[in-house]
Amino acid sequence: MPWGVADATAESGRRVAGKLPFAQNQPSGVCISTGGHAVSHSRQRTGSARAWPATALAKDYPKGCLIPRHRHQRGQLIYAASGVMQVTTREGIWIVPPQRSLWVPAAVPHEIRMEGRVAIRTLYLDGAAGAPLGDHCRILVVTELLRELILAMVAAHGARDAQRMRMMLPLLLHELRGADEAAIHIPTPSDPRLRKVCGRLLADPSRADTLDQLAQQVGASSRTLARLFESELKMSFVRWRQHVRLARAVGRLNAGASIKSVARDAGYASCSAFCAMFHRVMGTTPTGYGRGTPA
Repeated sequence: MPWGVADATAESGRRVAGKLPFAQNQPSGVCISTGGHAVSHSRQRTGSARAWPATALAKDYPKGCLIPRHRHQRGQLIYAASGVMQVTTREGIWIVPPQRSLWVPAAVPHEIRMEGRVAIRTLYLDGAAGAPLGDHCRILVVTELLRELILAMVAAHGARDAQRMRMMLPLLLHELRGADEAAIHIPTPSDPRLRKVCGRLLADPSRADTLDQLAQQVGASSRTLARLFESELKMSFVRWRQHVRLARAVGRLNAGASIKSVARDAGYASCSAFCAMFHRVMGTTPTGYGRGTPA
């Protein structure tokens, strides 16, 4: 199941000595990052803790790579300069394309799967700096200014320029506090019947089963499933499936697939219907998104 977070943990700061950054030892062929997506101890020690209210990491990952479940002592602003990430937390699955960033509060376990080749640029904020962003995961729209600030702060940290980091941090936080939220969020169910239904749709987003048909397959009534979608996932069955299809579409568009094939794979009979849904949710057309135009 896509929300079954791996039991193996990669706690913040753990490093595997003498190994390549990625281990190709999974039967499924999934690449597992053994180096962890964490600030190295050497970077943490650069200067005093007060000198670094924010730290950073730049790392590129191949398609299909998985960063196993881990957590950080600091809040984490995850941004992909290119590529699409799928981040899984206890709250569900978050799809993070280049026009978005994901705020993950301190100590929240999460895993990251790369939909394609992904260039992750991460900022780690201490308690005081990250407090205004809240204690729940949030998808934030990345404006051109935010993008440049994130990249500049990552570069400044790499150059050990604490003064430049401190000067840019207030503007970064100001922009983040005012950033729009636009989540492609697939919440996680707990009811076993709902988990079966959601699992089947996640495995094949294009399937056109009605709620009545899915209810019969899991031994529940359609009324019960509709109630569970609203009470557990805080959205209707139609909207939840729409988010699943949109998540698949974003990954395929980022990989260069045609809009026609993406629309068909998402279960839409026409490109126009798919484009209308995409624009309504993402704030841009599939063509604009494929070109990397910010929403």
